Amino acid sequence: MKFGAVDIGLAEGAVLAHSVSLGGRRRLRKGRILGASDIATLAGAGVDTVTVARLAADDVFENDAAAALAAAIVPRPDAQNIQVTEAFTGRVNLLATGPGVAMLDVAAIEAINRVHPMITIATVPPYQQMAEGGMLATIKIISYAVPEAALAKACAVASEAIHLARPVIDSVALVITEIDGGAGSKGQKAIADRVAAFGLTLSEPVVVPHEEAALAQALTDSRRALTLILTGSATSDTEDVAPAALRRAGGRVARFGMPVDPGNLLFIGDLAQRPVIGLPGCARSPALNGADWVLARVICGIEVTDSDIAAMGVGGLLKEIPTRPQPRAGKQKTDGID
Repeated sequence: MKFGAVDIGLAEGAVLAHSVSLGGRRRLRKGRILGASDIATLAGAGVDTVTVARLAADDVFENDAAAALAAAIVPRPDAQNIQVTEAFTGRVNLLATGPGVAMLDVAAIEAINRVHPMITIATVPPYQQMAEGGMLATIKIISYAVPEAALAKACAVASEAIHLARPVIDSVALVITEIDGGAGSKGQKAIADRVAAFGLTLSEPVVVPHEEAALAQALTDSRRALTLILTGSATSDTEDVAPAALRRAGGRVARFGMPVDPGNLLFIGDLAQRPVIGLPGCARSPALNGADWVLARVICGIEVTDSDIAAMGVGGLLKEIPTRPQPRAGKQKTDGID
């Protein structure tokens, strides 16, 4: 591709690089492929030279290149739950067709971006929770054209690199344990809103005393596809009331604790092959916390392993919640007395 200023007599068939004013509110916009009528319009407006990009024989125009790369990344829009927009000024956006979680082939995306500096794709982070219409990625051809060989190489490594995991859980239960003077059902709306973001309705919470036997019975009685536990007293150990109740009910605790703050005191397990999540107290707040990351994956049928949670520590230092009873930057205890 050749780029630069040329006499308008040599500009036909080239791509206009900068918008040109024609007087008043009229102008020719950049990115336009100049035709004979455009050249006549420019001459009539007294324009002698324009800055253009002239494509070589082996170049692919920006819109065609962006559309081709999008088709390689999303060859099956319905199956990948992605809407592909029309190419405009070398850009194509990939949008979520519903709520879900962004699933990315990071290696493939990095390979695309290494092919040629003018061929780019920018995405949300892996496992990002998405709402309908949310932008998963944007493909942008920075210049007005790219070599055909480079585009072919980028398309070859694209390999359906992005898809949206949609919810597979269809019902969610919440069990709350109570202690004297505790928070009670406070935070129920924040949890219901999290569930509603996936198009689901939280069932009426079951409230039981903060006792192992009572909680175990409530878990046994739950028939929802996913059960959430919100305890009146923070879960401090894998032998504490909530994890112990899950095991007493015949379930399994797969992981207690996570390297995400706020959200350290989460635990995850299963009962009768249905997932169970012990929520940290910060889930009472609508602010982002580690429970959001785990809940989104579980609702969308993405396995959450011990290793997955361990990996959440990188980037896991989240914004402080103002209502935390003991903020990170609070006073240090010197005598062991609260």
